[in-house]
Amino acid sequence: MTIHWCGTGLSAIPGLRRLIERGHKVTVWNRTVEKARAEVGDLTDDIQAFDIDALGAVLEKGDVIVSMLPGDWHVPLAELAIEKGAHFVSSSYIAPEMRALDDKAREAGVALVNEVGLDPGIDHLMAHALVDDYRASDAFDPDNHLSFISYCGGIPKNPNPFRYKFSWSPLGVLKALRSPSRSIRDYAPLDVARPWDAISTYVAPLPTPESFEVYPNRDSIPFMQQYHFEEHWPVKEFVRGTLRLNGWSDAWADVFREIETLEGPEGEERLKEMSDRFWAENAYEEGEPDRVVLCVGLKAEKDGRPVWHKTYVMDAWGDARGSAMARLVSIPVSLAVEAVLNRAIPAGVHAAPSDPKLVKDWMAEIDTLAQHLQVVDHTA
Repeated sequence: MTIHWCGTGLSAIPGLRRLIERGHKVTVWNRTVEKARAEVGDLTDDIQAFDIDALGAVLEKGDVIVSMLPGDWHVPLAELAIEKGAHFVSSSYIAPEMRALDDKAREAGVALVNEVGLDPGIDHLMAHALVDDYRASDAFDPDNHLSFISYCGGIPKNPNPFRYKFSWSPLGVLKALRSPSRSIRDYAPLDVARPWDAISTYVAPLPTPESFEVYPNRDSIPFMQQYHFEEHWPVKEFVRGTLRLNGWSDAWADVFREIETLEGPEGEERLKEMSDRFWAENAYEEGEPDRVVLCVGLKAEKDGRPVWHKTYVMDAWGDARGSAMARLVSIPVSLAVEAVLNRAIPAGVHAAPSDPKLVKDWMAEIDTLAQHLQVVDHTA
């Protein structure tokens, strides 16, 4: 069985190298063969120019396609996998078009695994671990009132005046700032048109507690079902969001004001200009360390008092192994590929696994990738 790894961008390399070094049969596909050779040519010469028809010609039943390409390639590659009886893995969120392939994937007996990077990915594993821990505890009561938070951010290890640095084109970050979000606050849905309308402060329970700016992103509410919350549980707060350095909202105030006014083709052109300028002024230098902070917390209250409250907290930064972001995105992808090959993930469309054994095994591996990983018990 061959792993067809498509895409050798910055966030793909550690996981790809891990699979090759562990002896898996891997064909590397990239739009620019020279770039792929520069990244993994010391390990393999099985490197091809990416072309979906060429991939389809050699794809066999039981193979695995990994897409680290832009998101618009995921569904066509997943459809190709189904057609050939192969499996599919990506780190990206499950789009509605991907979700719609579930029945076809089950009928074909193939797994389409997504959301197995950092966020989404490691955050899901932490959430499943906490919910399982809470359910098994003496404090569990379906009438307890629950609060759930999940905040993740890639931030510079050495803060700069802009309070942020870019590993790749800033355009995606700028476009995300125009997206609405939905979460639960005070037992009711909270709809926010722009992230800067809902910035709050969060103190991460690191060995030395540290304050960050946070805001909700996307639609958090469907993840209550994904994390196995029961419909009848009273949920006071449920939010998945982004974490930024303190001072970020002030440093970006002019950006927010301008983004709010941009419309149509001219607006898109201006976004591109802003992206180019930010890339020139605030890109990571060669070898400069990045940092990733991820906090996932679950609190249960009875009569207004916490009876169970734990936070899974991770802090990682770039070191001799390369960037923290790259290893935390791509190595979980490689773990998902191995789980698929070992038939540990069933047919159909899936996000990061909730199976306790897989969660435990993957988190043990992730522990080696981060400088700090801990479950903090706030009620102990």
